[in-house]
Parts: sequence; C-alpha cells; structure tokens
Amino acid sequence: MAAGWQRLQLLHGAGAAGSPLRLHGLAGPRARRRLRPGRPAALRGGRAPRGAAARRPPARLHRHRQRQPGHPHHPARRRVRAPLTPLSVPPSFIVADFRRRGVDVSHVAWQPRGDVPCACCVVSAASGSRTIVLYDTNLPDVTARDFERVDLSQYKWIHWEARNAGEQAAMVRRVERHNQSRPAGERVRISVEVEKPREELLPLMALGHVVFISKDLARHFGYRSAAEALRGLRHRVQPGATLICAWAEAGADAMGPDGELVHSDAFPPETLVDTLGAGDTFNAAVIFALAEGKSLQDALTFGCRIAGKKCGIEGFDGIV
Repeated sequence: MAAGWQRLQLLHGAGAAGSPLRLHGLAGPRARRRLRPGRPAALRGGRAPRGAAARRPPARLHRHRQRQPGHPHHPARRRVRAPLTPLSVPPSFIVADFRRRGVDVSHVAWQPRGDVPCACCVVSAASGSRTIVLYDTNLPDVTARDFERVDLSQYKWIHWEARNAGEQAAMVRRVERHNQSRPAGERVRISVEVEKPREELLPLMALGHVVFISKDLARHFGYRSAAEALRGLRHRVQPGATLICAWAEAGADAMGPDGELVHSDAFPPETLVDTLGAGDTFNAAVIFALAEGKSLQDALTFGCRIAGKKCGIEGFDGIV
C-alpha cells in the first residue's frame, strides 16, 4: 500500500475481521453469537453480510433481550437512519474491533440504509461442527461506483470474495486498466475466491492472478479431491494464474502458472475448538505469504499451518 503496505485497508464489510490480510470483500462486520452451555460470546469470523453499517447501541439494554434476534434493539435490527462516512460513524463494537487490530476502515462503503446482519452459531464441543442460523438483511453490496473512490496506488494486493459478480468484474477491470499504466513493481495483484456453486460467479475465476476455490464448489462439479479439482478447473482461469483449493483435513493443493501441482498436509490442533473463519484465515495467510515473495509451496504450507492454529483457539487473537 505505497508507504502503508503493512497496513490493512478494509474496502467492504464481508468476512473475518481478524484475518491477517483481508483487502476487499473478506473482512467485515458480522455479529455472530456462538452458543455453548454457559458460554455465550460475540465472535468475529466466517461468512459475512453484504455491507457495513454501524450505530451506537442504546445506553441501557437487558442482556437477555439483546441476545434475541427478534428484539427491536438487537444489533441485527438497528437501522442506520442517515448517510454515514468513516469520519461520522459513531463508535461501535464493530468499528472499535477493527481499530484495535489496526484495520483501516477509511475506504469502507458505509451504507445509508439497511440493518446489520447477525448469525447465531451452535458449535459442537465434541466435533467442532457448527449449525448457523442467519438473520440476513437488506444491506446492499458494494458497487463499482463505490470502488471508484479507492486510490489504487495505495494498494499492493486486492482480494474479492465472489458475490455480486457483475459489479465485481467492473472493479477488477478498473484494476487491470490501472496496472497497464504502471511498472511491474507498482501493479496491484488480484485474487478471487469462488466459494458458492452459482453459475453467475464462475466468470470471476478468469479474472484473478490467484484464484481460491472451495471444496463445496469442487464437489459440485463432481471432483473428489483438491488435486482432481485443480486439474479439471484449470481451464477456467487466465494463463499464468495460480489456482488453489483447500480440502479441510486433507490439507490443500495448488497449481501454479507452470501447471505443477503442489500439496500441503493439514495441521490440525490437538483439540478442535473453533472452526469459524478457518477458510478465510487460510486464504489470508496464503495471500500474505505470496505478497511477501514466498514460493507457492511455502505459502500453501503457511496457510495450512495458520488455519490449523486458528481451529485450536477461540476467535482470532493469538494466531500470530
């Protein structure tokens, strides 16, 4: 990010706020509540909403009522009533969480309307499996017009999680035009994650220099392993791109520009504690390592190590 490349800039709320490196569409405010006997807690991580909005909560709320999504003062039902900018947004647990961890929100597309989404996660202490009940809302996606306000010269790498594909394709084309006028050392690298098996999202695979695909997407196409998926889907990415697929306990595979397949085993923790946001953590760690000039093999292994460590702790504090 020019003089501030070590700094994280959040462009749009969507995903795990505690991930080490989330530049666009993968870091944001979803209020999740993780339910265990006697241990309710507000956590960050996992899949996220379509935007970012925040408002100061009422001074007095009964805790038991605040935890009920149907209550009018629940965070998921707080409506933003006036246009917001990064300078005028009141303090909130969302914004405070970002600031405490050094996340720059100056480029967030604050929405003038809509509710903050919320999810309730029931996590099995025995297996780590989870059941998510999502209170989704009418918060709009970030648009290409929002993205026009971003100074691309401040960025080294921008990542998109596939959502509103038409708008995101326009954003990527803007970055491509920017790169054409810049020397190699000042160009912005583009990465894309396609997680959901929706036909309208698949063209985004052809736009990234680094493309992450999910196990769910691979299985949707009938592939039974990460390596098989990479071989079968390589034709969907642009020449010279890197394709990566994580496969949970089986580790992860990647195929570089030369077509060579590399693999990393998984690094499961001794005790499985919390898997929310593990996939985003893997993506972020791989991006971080590649941006630092590491080899594809080293980046893949680093991603698996950090994701495994995340699964052994609650939330994201203490990963690195």
